[in-house]
Amino acid sequence: MNSADLSIALPEILLSLWAMVALMAGAYFGKDKLASFLTWGTVAVFGFLAILVSVLEPQSREGFGGLFIDDSFARFSKAVILVSGAAVLVMGMDYLERTKLMKFEYPILVALATVGMMVMVSAGDLITLYMGLELQSLALYVLAAFRRDSVRATEAGLKYFVLGALASGLLLYGASLVYGYSGTTRLADIASTVQGDRLPIGLLMGLAFMLSGLAFKVSAVPFHMWTPDVYEGAPTPVTAFFATAPKVAAMALLARLVFDGFGAASADWGQILGFLAAASMVVGAVGALGQRNLKRLMAYSSISHMGFALLGLTAGTVAGVEATLIYMAIYVTMSIGVFAFMLTMRREGRPVVQIDDLNMLSKTQPLQALALLILMFSLAGVPPLIGFWAKFAVLTAAIGAGYVLLAVIGVIASVIGAFYYLRIVYFLYFGTESDPLDRDVAPVQRWLTLVAAAITLLGVINLFGLEGAASVAAQALAN
Repeated sequence: MNSADLSIALPEILLSLWAMVALMAGAYFGKDKLASFLTWGTVAVFGFLAILVSVLEPQSREGFGGLFIDDSFARFSKAVILVSGAAVLVMGMDYLERTKLMKFEYPILVALATVGMMVMVSAGDLITLYMGLELQSLALYVLAAFRRDSVRATEAGLKYFVLGALASGLLLYGASLVYGYSGTTRLADIASTVQGDRLPIGLLMGLAFMLSGLAFKVSAVPFHMWTPDVYEGAPTPVTAFFATAPKVAAMALLARLVFDGFGAASADWGQILGFLAAASMVVGAVGALGQRNLKRLMAYSSISHMGFALLGLTAGTVAGVEATLIYMAIYVTMSIGVFAFMLTMRREGRPVVQIDDLNMLSKTQPLQALALLILMFSLAGVPPLIGFWAKFAVLTAAIGAGYVLLAVIGVIASVIGAFYYLRIVYFLYFGTESDPLDRDVAPVQRWLTLVAAAITLLGVINLFGLEGAASVAAQALAN
């Protein structure tokens, strides 16, 4: 290890140091006196690091003997992770203070989980991959059960922990098989052992187990069982965090694994990802049809959307990776807007999350209702909003790679999904009269909803440079 290695991992080191300083400050100065200050401090660190990773040297670099990779793909993913993490921390502060959940451990756990995510997307070795994944997972297990006096939250945390441990076991077993058949844990060296365009049966089995473990992290079917219960049981800001940054990190890690380690055998792993994509799109869309709880509906929605993101990776091309990166960035933006709105849903000071609670919101809060309408239309893929172009990109990549049947399944799933998104719009504008929602909510939550809706709308003109950045990132991964 030398100074060059440390400079490559500088963002992760700085965030780890902040987490340790914040932990000592919280423990020394009193349990929750500094909770708000530490949260804002973490937001500031996230913002600074997002800028830092965006202006780092453009060339690809390796550190720690190839264990850690710093390239445009990693930097793009880290920027999305950091920005979404900062947004979730800001919009959740009012909710946590009202529910007396504003503990100093909360921003520290989010920071440590984010360190794990940043390590994941830069992993150049199976050992680094596992270390980052477990650092993220251990923090998320605690966050899922953060409301300790709630039976539902405790159940959600326990389910996530048990199933997460199983997924980690599958991933680790797969990694051991890959190591046993390739003789190395470094992704670049694993790629050099692949002869031709087909994997030996041992490597294929190892990869299948590893993809199963990562499928759990992105809520892909059939490893999605935890998602609705954890989304419903966890505090809403925690649910918002689950729905954004960890999904980006897991999807980026999955892309890093298959392209850097097994890129020559895309015909083999493409079949596995194709099955996960098709099953996720259909099961997520159908499962959301009967949901009346908005958090559970967003859980099934996320399952379906992860299927669309996997569709881009299934193509096994640079265009497919670019489409997936664009899709994830747009999905995170829309999710932040929806969850920020969800945090404003209170009646007489009590949080409400049922779809029926949105009845005729357009009469009492027309601007918020319009913003939610735009976000729902975009999630449904209604043209010309950017949600449509995100789906169009992954479908085009799949068709270009010959996966026409998968693209057809995606279109059908998108049509099915339009029903439950449009049902929310129906309640907003044509539902029955009911008691209005409270209007005295934190301005930051309203503004985040409006900003997300504005990005969704104005992104049709120019995706704010997203396409160019995603293209550079995809090229870095494929080369």
